[in-house]
Amino acid sequence: MPHDTAIAELKTLLGDRLVSTQADRDHHGQNESYHPKIIPDAIAYPTSTEEVSQIVKICAAHNCPVTAYGAASSLEGQHLALEGGISLDTSKMAKLLKVNDEDLNVVVQPGLNRIELNEELRATGLFFPLDPGANASLGGMAATRASGTTAVRYGTMADCVLALEAVMADGTIIRTGSQARKSSTGYDLTHLLIGSEGTLGIITELTLKLQGIPEAASAATCRFDSVEDAVNCVILTIQSGLPMARIELIDEAMVRGFNLYSDAGLPEKPHLFVEFNGTPNAVAEQAASFGEIAEEFGATGFERAERTEDRTKLWNMRHNAHHANRALAPTKEIITTDVCVPISKLAEAIVEAQEKSREMGLSCAIVGHVGDGNYHCGLNVDASDAEEMSRAKAFVGLLNDSALRLGGTVSGEHGIGMGKTAYMHAEHGDALAFMRAIKTALDPQGILNPGKILPALNH
Repeated sequence: MPHDTAIAELKTLLGDRLVSTQADRDHHGQNESYHPKIIPDAIAYPTSTEEVSQIVKICAAHNCPVTAYGAASSLEGQHLALEGGISLDTSKMAKLLKVNDEDLNVVVQPGLNRIELNEELRATGLFFPLDPGANASLGGMAATRASGTTAVRYGTMADCVLALEAVMADGTIIRTGSQARKSSTGYDLTHLLIGSEGTLGIITELTLKLQGIPEAASAATCRFDSVEDAVNCVILTIQSGLPMARIELIDEAMVRGFNLYSDAGLPEKPHLFVEFNGTPNAVAEQAASFGEIAEEFGATGFERAERTEDRTKLWNMRHNAHHANRALAPTKEIITTDVCVPISKLAEAIVEAQEKSREMGLSCAIVGHVGDGNYHCGLNVDASDAEEMSRAKAFVGLLNDSALRLGGTVSGEHGIGMGKTAYMHAEHGDALAFMRAIKTALDPQGILNPGKILPALNH
């Protein structure tokens, strides 16, 4: 292997926490999407920030790539070791370090996942609100700037991180931010690292904002005759200032998938899944106001889910959209992609996506965190059929072009990884050169997650 010297030194440092068996390498080379398996040369399992620093220093000395690895739930191959080297698995750095309940924040290691965090917080009356669906690691959520179904109320990961500790490309340990809710000192390195997908530094500790568990919560579903009616309902709801906790679009194809996978028994029409949080009176008022708006757009079949177990069942069904999509064509693979547009353009964007997929002969199911203009398309494809794969990739390109034309972005949630680098110049133009300058300044050897976010110079 080209990185044998680095691996030998890491073995001395870590002992049996440096692993290079074929089974472990294969496991760390897999992903949840259509990207090919790409296996690292070895896997390192650090237990502390200091060990991460030592690992990176050894890798820097031998020009060995280091790719951070969390829960591997990313959809654009962010965790894949594209140029080999070390997969730095943070699963043994999964502690809740401190709860500052009076300041509504918590300090965690990056390998802790969001479900574990909320289980540990339950007795405090606080919770961490972001819910991307997958049981992602918190470090991975920060590195990919995750959001999810609750982003319309609580924002994205960029809004929920107060401070970070990170190991930079030369092994230096830095701290960014503080427990204070705002600062006007220096460059905002916290938000530079959030969303950098492990290309600028490796996150080893996070200070996260918490919220009080709502006194009351209520969810509901309703259906519409068309996607356009459902989306226009969302637009008016948001423009009316109604404080939704969640508002999700499910198109008719995705409903069919839910019926197959979860035995949902839903009429195969576009649906909205919604949730309201607050005091009992506020929740009742929000639900009534939403019902009035929805009825303006022909909504029918209102079903409420007020018990915790019913809400959990509803959102578990939504979070299993990837598996439900697969149920539409069990022998095929899923290409899943997302874009985000201004909410005023959302109906136009989604209807255009549906029409394009039909014109191109593609099976496409759409779900979306539509309260913030973000929607996801899941395509069922035969990966061995070159012609179908070509059509699918052309559709993704058209979707990205459409989002940019409508004033949006090629990803509101999944990130860039290795899957969308080709669209970075179209979205960012001359700003891309400054992104390259930052990467070069912070990682001059290019050892941190190479091949991600920034396109090759010949693009």
